[in-house]
Amino acid sequence: MTTSQPSKFVEHAPAKVNLTLAILGRRADGYHLLDSLVVFARAGDRLSFAPGKALSLNVRGLTAKQAGALDDNLVLKAANALAAEIPDVKLGRFTLDKRLPVAAGLGGGSSDAGAALRLLARANRLKLDDRRVQKVARRLGADVPVCVEPRTRRMRGVGEVLSAPLSMPKLAAVLVNPGVAVPTRDVFAMLGLKPGGGRTRAARTRALPRDRDGLVEFLAGERNDLEPAAIKVQPIIARVLAALGNEPRCELARMSGSGATCFGLFTSARAATAAARNLSTKQPRWWVKATVLG
Repeated sequence: MTTSQPSKFVEHAPAKVNLTLAILGRRADGYHLLDSLVVFARAGDRLSFAPGKALSLNVRGLTAKQAGALDDNLVLKAANALAAEIPDVKLGRFTLDKRLPVAAGLGGGSSDAGAALRLLARANRLKLDDRRVQKVARRLGADVPVCVEPRTRRMRGVGEVLSAPLSMPKLAAVLVNPGVAVPTRDVFAMLGLKPGGGRTRAARTRALPRDRDGLVEFLAGERNDLEPAAIKVQPIIARVLAALGNEPRCELARMSGSGATCFGLFTSARAATAAARNLSTKQPRWWVKATVLG
């Protein structure tokens, strides 16, 4: 007796947060070498897939208008790239509920692409570690490989070297984006590293603490090397960090990725919810979201 497949598949595309981000140097081809502790939030986009004859994508949701042209959407690029690798792959209709801010340092597009690959893998009975799936992920962008199976990991190289999934205590957090664009190219250019340039600092090798207080202490001793450069590009990021840091029970405020989204770590979910409510009242034009990381 055969089991019929569902007529519709659904995946959560969680926001990617760089708790730490060290820039270690620059390869001769211009790509920057990094070492980052990456986690995922409960907040995110939602992607559904209905198998069919023709490939299509419908984008809706609060930030759909900012998502850009369909031809540039990483969901379609992921599907087309996988079809090129596997000519008989089953395609169909995608529906993307866009909830995360766009170009915000949260890997929204990359997470959408990762969700698309998971959906196609499920519909076609492929494993996520299938070399063809992984090859497509690497071609789509530096953040896509870690988003294919969104779990806490150490990301190194130019994003293609991933650790095994890491165990980490859950962290109550608030994500804030002030609604400004921060071109990644401009931020990296601010670092002034020439192709083939040496390391700015050594990679960290310390094991990740398993208790929450130890983890927060560990994170406080790290940083995001792109934060000073991003603040020069968009000074409002400094205001966001200050606003988060001034909220009661905020233990750490830092920028994620190349900006402009910042995160604040709070002592409890209740404190994070109260901070998000307060920040939304003070700054109604900012995107503010209480969530859990890890």
